[in-house]
Amino acid sequence: MEIEFKKIGLEDRALIDRYLSQKTYRSCELIFPNIYLWSRKYPTDFAVVEDTLVFRGVLDNGEPSITFPAGEPGQARRAMDVMMEWFHGQQKEFHMHLVQEQEYGLLELWYPGKFQIAYDRDSADYVYETEKLTTLAGKKLHGKRNHINKFKENYPNWVYEPVTGENVEECFQMALKWRKEAECEQDEEKRAEMCVTLNALRLLEELQLKGGLLRAEPGGEVIAFTIGEPLNPDTFVVHIEKAFAEVQGAYPMINQQFVAHEAQGYQYVNREEDTGAEGLRKAKLSYRPAFLVEKGMVTYR
Repeated sequence: MEIEFKKIGLEDRALIDRYLSQKTYRSCELIFPNIYLWSRKYPTDFAVVEDTLVFRGVLDNGEPSITFPAGEPGQARRAMDVMMEWFHGQQKEFHMHLVQEQEYGLLELWYPGKFQIAYDRDSADYVYETEKLTTLAGKKLHGKRNHINKFKENYPNWVYEPVTGENVEECFQMALKWRKEAECEQDEEKRAEMCVTLNALRLLEELQLKGGLLRAEPGGEVIAFTIGEPLNPDTFVVHIEKAFAEVQGAYPMINQQFVAHEAQGYQYVNREEDTGAEGLRKAKLSYRPAFLVEKGMVTYR
């Protein structure tokens, strides 16, 4: 069976968004800008199958893997039948990645006992209550408030601005400086992440992303910036956050200010996964997530 998979282009956004909008989950990956920006590092294409949307990626061993069909449940069931037949015809083992609990529940309902799932803790998204990220109220978050108070004490004339066409180049230059200080060229993952960051800044308007930046004083250089967007009707997602390490409190300050200015219409904020990095995991847990969005790999039993 032949299925026509297509490379993802900017012109495909309306089509892809139409199908993804039928999903109500909070995973950070399945949103157009993230898919588009990371498709160079992790080759991804897509196909419309039985009036659902299916993404195809490549595992580390070179084998294909798909996402759960995005669309109406009845159509998704038919698309699953088609995709299982496709794997069989390709003489490939079935793999489905980024599968969430609700989706696996449907697989169990449709094909009892046929599949198994292995969740990956390193890829679980951290989701927080917007109000708590904004106020940082309570004893457990007093350390974050202290960092922000120290920042305000050291930089009493600090400025927050939305990222626009007029100041995005300053963020770009700050990112280049950050890349050098963080020695990103020595690490493949850091290099890829920085490539995504720079492309997100270049395509900020085209990808309909929102950004915010910090200056230590009006007219001063950019010391931190962040980029995100609405993920679904009740969740905002933060994709990128960069701050100079030597500026005490810059990270918690841009975190709080961006949420305060851009995410107030949403109940939750998704701050993506920790990729298994110990320091990043500690930092994300310190903000006391409301819950984690777990994602797993589905294979035949």
